[in-house]
Amino acid sequence: MNTPYSGIGMTSQRTRLRMIERLRAQGIRDETVLTAMAEVPRHVFIDEGIASRAYEDISLPIGFGQTISSPHTVARMSELARAGPKTQKILEIGTGCGYQTAILAKLARQVYTMERIAALVRQARRNLLAAGIKNVHLRHGDGHAGMPGVAPFDVIMLTAAATQPPAALLEQLAVGGRMILPMTNQRDQHLVVIERTDRGHVERRMDSVKFVPLLPGIG
Repeated sequence: MNTPYSGIGMTSQRTRLRMIERLRAQGIRDETVLTAMAEVPRHVFIDEGIASRAYEDISLPIGFGQTISSPHTVARMSELARAGPKTQKILEIGTGCGYQTAILAKLARQVYTMERIAALVRQARRNLLAAGIKNVHLRHGDGHAGMPGVAPFDVIMLTAAATQPPAALLEQLAVGGRMILPMTNQRDQHLVVIERTDRGHVERRMDSVKFVPLLPGIG
């Protein structure tokens, strides 16, 4: 019997392993991240009609003007998340379909994730259940506010582009923790890593990326 983890053709384990080899060729070095990417079935998180493209290195639509990031972008952000001293407690802003959430859940003890679009919350919950992911706390809400009641976090990851890091989220980052987010200006968009130290925040600009904008409110 096939499960969400099995399948034939473009949804097979062999196809996922080809994706892993491509990620290695693209410079992803963290074997823990690569193992997580091999274990989580990306086709479960997208519409059945485009499942044949699940393991291509492209972003795909998930409805409501949102996308699932390309495998390389997911792997790169996950690798940056793991480059700090601790990754036991992660806050993700922008659950989407739940794929990045599922990868983070393989890397941390607990993942807290927020999504502003109610229909995507329901979709992500179904997808995570189908993928057997249980250490995720999913909330419908405005990600700008974060989850102060369960802060601080070792890692905060935003999966939508901001013009500046939300102040409330910086406050919820543990000392020694890191925030990974796409930041946009009038010219371009880049991944940025912000590390919180005893003396404040240190910011580093990384890879060029393309994300939908971080929007306020809920829908």
